[in-house]
Amino acid sequence: MNPKISDFGLARAFGGDEIEGNTNRVIGTYGYMAPEYASDGKFSVKSDVFSFGILLLEIISGKKNRGFYHSDNKLNLIGHVSKMHTTFSNIV
Repeated sequence: MNPKISDFGLARAFGGDEIEGNTNRVIGTYGYMAPEYASDGKFSVKSDVFSFGILLLEIISGKKNRGFYHSDNKLNLIGHVSKMHTTFSNIV
C-alpha cells in the first residue's frame, strides 16, 4: 500500500492562469484553512500550501490540529509548535 497526500481543494477553483481569488462561500475544514481564507474568503495558491503545512505539523508532532488541547486554551497546533520551537531554540 502506498498512501498519497493530495487535493487540498482550493487549487481547482482557479481558472487556467489565475493565481488568486475571493469567494463569499467559504468551504472546508477550519483547522486546515489559511487564515485569510477562513476570515475574508481570499484564497491563492498559498492556501493549499498552508493546508499541506498543517498536515506536515500533524505528522511530525503526532497531534491533530482539530480537537487540539493545550492548558493555554489560546494555543492551537500552530501556536503549540511555535512555542515548542522557541523553547527548543533557548535550550540549544
